[in-house]
Amino acid sequence: MALSNVLETPGAGFNFDNVARNAALEGLFDAGQAPKPLKTGTTIAGVDGVVLGADTRATSSEVVADKMCAKIHYISPNIYLILGGVDCTGNHLYSVGPYGSVDHVPYLALGSGDLAALGILEDGFKTDLELEKAKELVRASIHAGIMSDLGSGNNIDICVITRQGVDYIRPYQESQYKDCRKMKYKYRPGTTPVLTEKVVPLKLEVVQETVQQMDTV
Repeated sequence: MALSNVLETPGAGFNFDNVARNAALEGLFDAGQAPKPLKTGTTIAGVDGVVLGADTRATSSEVVADKMCAKIHYISPNIYLILGGVDCTGNHLYSVGPYGSVDHVPYLALGSGDLAALGILEDGFKTDLELEKAKELVRASIHAGIMSDLGSGNNIDICVITRQGVDYIRPYQESQYKDCRKMKYKYRPGTTPVLTEKVVPLKLEVVQETVQQMDTV
């Protein structure tokens, strides 16, 4: 049977199918409070469900944990996240909010640098963009997010999703902000005066000791 014959088209209006599910999930948490959304600190952009882009910096608080993190993740052969992909009805791009809300949009940016990225998308988006222009628009939006947000940075990845397959370009653009030190930052001992000094001896207790043999042959 053809896929178009079994595809169920959703009706118009609001859908409350998940109300009972959400109420059951809230009952699993203490005092009925669901966990708070986690701020991940990054920038991801998508255009028309076909071109997705992301930076490669992963942060943990104020620390850059990974400079080459992959943020465009595989779900199925024609679906990637934000949430974007292609099916028998055409191209689709969705935003999934931290509280479970879902919006179907023509273009989208999420993350800590999304305001700068959205400004580029709003200025350059057209419904009939050619592929190369769409890729350049996504690249420019991610670059704007990187320049305005310390939580985003390093390289830019691009993912193109069509009916023919997926073209995951990693990296699409490497970081252009590698610089060399302008001078030597080595100082002689005693340059910084020590005002006070206190030495605290540490008493360590060996709780467990194991010996592991290594194969040397």
